[in-house]
Amino acid sequence: MSTGGAAGGRADAKRTVLVTAHTGREAAVRSARLVMERLIGEGINVRVLDEEADELGCAHVEVVPEHGAALEEAELIIVLGGDGTLLRAAELARQAAVPLLGVNLGHVGFLAEAEVEDLASVVDLVVEGRYEVEERMTIEVVVRLNGSVLARTWALNEASVEKKDRMLEVVAEIDGRPLSRWGCDGVICATPTGSTAYAFSAGGPVVWPEVEALLLVPNSAHALFARPMVVSPKSTLALEILPDTSAGVLWCDGRRRFDIPPGARVEVRRGEVPVRLARLLGVEATGAPFTDRLVAKFGLPVQGWRGRVRSG
Repeated sequence: MSTGGAAGGRADAKRTVLVTAHTGREAAVRSARLVMERLIGEGINVRVLDEEADELGCAHVEVVPEHGAALEEAELIIVLGGDGTLLRAAELARQAAVPLLGVNLGHVGFLAEAEVEDLASVVDLVVEGRYEVEERMTIEVVVRLNGSVLARTWALNEASVEKKDRMLEVVAEIDGRPLSRWGCDGVICATPTGSTAYAFSAGGPVVWPEVEALLLVPNSAHALFARPMVVSPKSTLALEILPDTSAGVLWCDGRRRFDIPPGARVEVRRGEVPVRLARLLGVEATGAPFTDRLVAKFGLPVQGWRGRVRSG
């Protein structure tokens, strides 16, 4: 984890922040305008993506196309929306190594750093440079058929191999050795960040973000042994769709889709390029320990907890 703020550029350089939002939500648009106006008022250069510029409609912003150049010399991306909006922004931010700061306007919003009611404090802390940056593990995904590469992609949360029409017949492999064969709805290969996303819905374990591991989670498997597994981050996971069975579909972060023919092989390993997330310093509702995030997001009952009894 590294400290953030205006660090990373020259002391006399004008700070630049990209603001992106779920423009289909009026609340996100209103919040984005407030953020942009305040940042501009503090002398920070604000960028918006060209496809969002008309909806956001803030004066004195720099309109940029949605590609890597949009983040040249940028300090931060502020994302207003749910996890889906943040995952979209992650596609842009990953190669540029620019951190994301999410403000949640969705439902659970595990990737977001703050809730919309904390917006004023969030902007204050960004202006003051009071945040730190943590790196989140990603996965790299390759689809092969008879030695040829059909697709190559990546994910922050998970790569999910799912049935297309009928039940999927797969053999799971870890580090070059077969593990088990499953007839199932699908198999999820997830990161710790993704453990609270689709993998959680399929019965996978919650893994703290700082834990380095890969998750293998069968989804509705018809088998005696179909437990979710936590695997070494150095391992390579592979899923082989059996020949002469139904085709499958690969989804990465619920955004990138690839058809997988029978006989294809999906390989998953730790990604070389992480996604960077900004963590604010000094807001009670943000920067919280992961345990507190779980309690807040899922509404977990903690009544009666006393904590450690201190003597004297």
